[in-house]
Amino acid sequence: MKIAAVYGFLRKGSTYNTAALLLESLKSKTECEISEFFLPKDMPNFCVGCFSCIMNSEEKCPHYAALQPIAKALDEADVIILASPVYVFDVSGQMKAFLDHFGYRWMLHRPSPAMFSKIGVAISTTAGSGQKRTNETMAKSLSFWGTRKIFSYGKAVRATSWDGVSPEMKENIKSDMEKLSQKIIREHKKHKRNPEIKTRLMFHIFRKLNKMSGWNKADKEYWEAQGWLGSKRPWN
Repeated sequence: MKIAAVYGFLRKGSTYNTAALLLESLKSKTECEISEFFLPKDMPNFCVGCFSCIMNSEEKCPHYAALQPIAKALDEADVIILASPVYVFDVSGQMKAFLDHFGYRWMLHRPSPAMFSKIGVAISTTAGSGQKRTNETMAKSLSFWGTRKIFSYGKAVRATSWDGVSPEMKENIKSDMEKLSQKIIREHKKHKRNPEIKTRLMFHIFRKLNKMSGWNKADKEYWEAQGWLGSKRPWN
C-alpha cells in the first residue's frame, strides 16, 4: 500500500501523533510505502491567484517545481492523508495554501484520473473545538479531486501539546486509529473500486458543463483527450 501524507504544520503535536498512530497501525497490518510532506517546508508558497493553472496549464504555475514532488506522490498513492490542527476553526494557513494550488484539479477543471481509485483521510485535533469544520475543508478538496472514499477523524484532546494529552485520551486515540486502519485496509482490498455515487454524480454534472459550454478551452481539451466527453470514465 502506498501512502502520501501531507501535514499542514511543522510542529509534531497531537495532530502529527494521531496520524503517526494511524500509520503505525497500517504498517503492522500490511506492507506500506510512505511519503510524507510537511508544510510549509516542502511547499512554502502562497497561491497568487494568477489563474494560470486553470486557464492554461498547471505547468504555468510559478510554484510548479515545488508542487511536483507532492503531486507525483498523490498520483501514485493508494491512500492520501491530509492532516491539520485546528487554527481559528479551520485548517492551518499552510494547508489552505497547499489546497489552493490544486484548484486546477477540481472536478470542474482537470481532475487526475488516478484520484478516482484512491482512499482519502482527513485528520485534525484541537484543544477545544472546530475539528469538524477543519476536516470538512480537507475532505471537500479530496472529494472534488475525485477521491472515491473519504474518512474523517477529529478529536478534541483538551491540551495544547501531545505531552499534555492524558494517557486515557492517548489510548482512546490509539484504539480509534486501529479501527480506522482496519476500515482503510478493507476498503483498499475491495475488488470493485468505483467512486461513491456522490462523486460519480459530480463527474456527470461537470462532464455536461464541459461538453455544453467549453468556457475554458484548457479544461475542455483535457476532458476530450481523456475521452470523458464520450463514453470513457475514470473508473471501471
